Amino acid sequence: MAVTLRLKRFGRLNHPTYRVVATDPRFPRDGRIIEALGYYLPLMPRAQEQLKLNAERVQYWLSVGARASDTVARMIEKSGMKLPVSKKEERQKSKGKPAAFVAPKKKSRKPRAERKAAKAARAEAAKKK
Repeated sequence: MAVTLRLKRFGRLNHPTYRVVATDPRFPRDGRIIEALGYYLPLMPRAQEQLKLNAERVQYWLSVGARASDTVARMIEKSGMKLPVSKKEERQKSKGKPAAFVAPKKKSRKPRAERKAAKAARAEAAKKK
């Protein structure tokens, strides 16, 4: 199961508050969560109290392969934690050379005389049985 670290919105109209949560990416933004990892209060006047993350749990989820959304990734870096750098998988190159191209044989019908002769031969063989 893939897990995403993203924000879940709470709060009243024009006064947003967010929770940083671990969730399945197939669930809606404000839907079911696996675990709450912290909060983000964008309208808080004191910058130190805007963001709080449970660093131990965030590191756990990142270590088991969870992917952080862009916003949450910036928050994690801002709080002093390191994000794991995922390496791009390289495509394996084929070891052999491709076979030379051979054009398919063109289908052609037998001449009419040959077809009539073959049909007559089959009819004769059927009469003999």
